[in-house]
Amino acid sequence: MSVRPLFITIEGIDGAGKSTHLAAIQAQLTLAGARVRATREPGGTPLAEALREQVLRSAMDPLTEAMLVFAARRDHVLNVIRPALACGEVVLSDRFADASFAYQGGGRGVAWRQLEVLEDWACEGLRPGLTLWFDLDPAEAARRRARARAADRCEAEDVAFFERVRDGYARRQAADPGRFAVIDAGLSVDEVAAQVRQTLVDRGW
Repeated sequence: MSVRPLFITIEGIDGAGKSTHLAAIQAQLTLAGARVRATREPGGTPLAEALREQVLRSAMDPLTEAMLVFAARRDHVLNVIRPALACGEVVLSDRFADASFAYQGGGRGVAWRQLEVLEDWACEGLRPGLTLWFDLDPAEAARRRARARAADRCEAEDVAFFERVRDGYARRQAADPGRFAVIDAGLSVDEVAAQVRQTLVDRGW
């Protein structure tokens, strides 16, 4: 496996199993010789983590929510992601800009163009080299969340909300299919892990 500086993101609706597989992906890349920086969004820096708490716990209108998420993302890009890539690390992030288009765009109805402007400002052209989209039926995701944990403000939304979020992810994937690898998250943990491993091998990583 040829390891080079790479930005990989993991996306999907809450309950799709992203966090379950992140550590295994990190281990696979590390075994291949990469130095891996694992991080998350919203979050990844002290400021971004503080903004994350506001987004997940405080009521606000959808555009305000989107602006806070992108503010957190800009701090994350400037202080974690770009420096790590510049040092030759692989950055593995649990969510990035696609999540804003899915959640604030698809889920909450913020205009796509407004999100594109915020993305341009916050990310300044930074895009992942690979996005693993853990795709799962929203009703199954809801059953998994109910078994796993108490819901935050986003996780407490109904199935119709998460159907719109899924549609938002599908729209982003359709616009950039070469970047996305769609993972069938409805399979067993082992089967999902095998899909992820094969995707990394197929992409030369």
